[in-house]
Amino acid sequence: MLNYILLRIVSALIVIFGVVFIVFMLIHMVPGDPVEVMLGESATSIDREALRHSLGLDQPLWQQFFHFLQSLFSLDLGQSLHSQQAISELIAARIGPTVELALASLLVAFLIAFPLGILSALKKDQWADATAMSFSLLGVSIPNFLMGPLLILLFSVVLGWLPVSGMNGFDSLVLPALTLGTALAAVLSRMIRASLLEVLNDDYIRTAKAKGLSRSRIIGLHALRNALLPVITLVGLQIGTLLAGAVITEMVFSWPGLGQLTIESIQKRDYPVVQACILLISTTYVLVNTLTDIVYGLLDPRIRVG
Repeated sequence: MLNYILLRIVSALIVIFGVVFIVFMLIHMVPGDPVEVMLGESATSIDREALRHSLGLDQPLWQQFFHFLQSLFSLDLGQSLHSQQAISELIAARIGPTVELALASLLVAFLIAFPLGILSALKKDQWADATAMSFSLLGVSIPNFLMGPLLILLFSVVLGWLPVSGMNGFDSLVLPALTLGTALAAVLSRMIRASLLEVLNDDYIRTAKAKGLSRSRIIGLHALRNALLPVITLVGLQIGTLLAGAVITEMVFSWPGLGQLTIESIQKRDYPVVQACILLISTTYVLVNTLTDIVYGLLDPRIRVG
């Protein structure tokens, strides 16, 4: 198991380094000059060159990348080109709302997916199964940038129950969490259904039925526990999707999180902030998937032996 964990950690470090390199190169290939954005069109060429030199943007790209790696190893994310504020402070102020939204979305997804998936598996090929899978298909098909405005129109404009945007208490969290959570619930419910259908025909389930155990005990204690292995893997993979979807959702609902900070920084050509936000999201995705692999290896010995 120790060798398996070390292998996963080494693989994660290699992937993170690749992400750092790709993000750095892509950000610097984006059209636009941050100096132009900061100084405006009326600035002289001397002012532009002076600012470009002070920011290190006149150095060769490989040298900028080397300095960028040095800063990362010392956990120094640098300063914003636009506000001159420390990037760590900007991220610290925005990461809380993003984590809050992600956790609320996961809770919504679990509350929807588990009842739907279990009901669909137990009522296979019946109307309940068809209804649950139809919801799943809708959840997968409707993107966040459409689901968000639809929920706003229904619950904010027509019914007037919830605020349109912003972060003002629990009410303002409901619609963004529903937007992100329904898409994840649609995928999870299908996986739960498929996993349960696979284990319900196994020998140990028939043995439990022969012993006279109740149906709820068979499903909850035996079938669901074994069906959760692929579901855990899927949840780990979907967390990255959740963070990526939060970028769009936060803009739709004016949610002051990392996603909104990323978009605002892109518009201002604030390279260091964009790099830091994307790297944080990417690294979180890699680390969560590595942790998922380790948990999967702990739960299923065949994985780590293989």
